[in-house]
Amino acid sequence: MRETKFGKSRFVPLHESTRIALIRYANRRDRLGLPLNTDAFFVTEKGFHLESCAVRRTFAKLSQAVGLRPVGTGKRIGRGPRLQDFRHTFATRKLIEWYQAGLDVERELPKLSTYLGHSDVTHTYWYISAVPELLQLATKYLYGRRPGGAK
Repeated sequence: MRETKFGKSRFVPLHESTRIALIRYANRRDRLGLPLNTDAFFVTEKGFHLESCAVRRTFAKLSQAVGLRPVGTGKRIGRGPRLQDFRHTFATRKLIEWYQAGLDVERELPKLSTYLGHSDVTHTYWYISAVPELLQLATKYLYGRRPGGAK
């Protein structure tokens, strides 16, 4: 990604299936001959960048369609997963993986911060969810590090 939040650029690894889907989208978009009025990758039917509220609404509707979000009433789309939840889930799962692998999470955390594009590791803590599995692993790790602990 280029020129993201705070003007930073970074590489984002993608699964092969995602890469293929993005190539298909770009080819289809280009075949339509839209007048591109932006440098954005994803564009509207008129060639402008997508507004964030439209992206969130579309994601919510897709979440409903696949059963991840109940149908709301009126203009409400209902409660359910949000796009930013992917980042939170990723961060939490990565910590769980590191604990399970026996790694020193404190030493690994700056890697996660860099990957998420955070300028400081303290910003990363907001992305970590206190799920039971993570809390159990963290407690076990901390207990083992205390004087008289299991380690």
